[in-house]
Amino acid sequence: MAQIIGNELQMDRCPHCHVATPSLIEIMTAQTSSLIEHNPRRWRGYACSRCGGVVLVATYGGTNGILETYPDIVDIDETIPEMAREYLKQALNSLDTPAGSVMLSASAVDAMLKAKSHKDGTLYSRIEKAAQDHLITVEMAQWAHEIRLDANEPRHADEQSPLPTHDDAQKNVDFAMALAQFLFVLPSRVKRGLTDAKGKSKPKKS
Repeated sequence: MAQIIGNELQMDRCPHCHVATPSLIEIMTAQTSSLIEHNPRRWRGYACSRCGGVVLVATYGGTNGILETYPDIVDIDETIPEMAREYLKQALNSLDTPAGSVMLSASAVDAMLKAKSHKDGTLYSRIEKAAQDHLITVEMAQWAHEIRLDANEPRHADEQSPLPTHDDAQKNVDFAMALAQFLFVLPSRVKRGLTDAKGKSKPKKS
């Protein structure tokens, strides 16, 4: 939940670096409306003192009531298994410590594959097996190989490998979130949509 107090925007976490209780100070404002002068909005930009990311907020007219926030905090869908969901949440909230975030993203991927009964072998071999079994697409498996999921086992990493960067951490989170959407969130929405459609198509009893 976000709210404006004075020249500060109060949010639980910065949507860029996910630091808790960020210091977000107003740095810019703009007023807009539609072509026929409807939908007037005041846009305010707030900079995070930690990462420098800007959060854009739209308020209605001269009030402080927030209509829209860009970017908004990412919600972790409840259809994702509990362990994977918790790893994802921690990976998002630790983007400012990339090495830890990368390991948490990999742990989330690991938990999701196990929830789909892919439990044997290394993480990468299970991703390959998931593609072979058509649980995920070949392109998703290729995507997994392009990011640093191997940082999940730092004790066995090459000593010459550089530490993960913020960009590495964000790519890992993006992959883990996409995998969660593909494996759990979208199937759940499709199932719910089919159930709703069947309910509406049933003929009414006279």
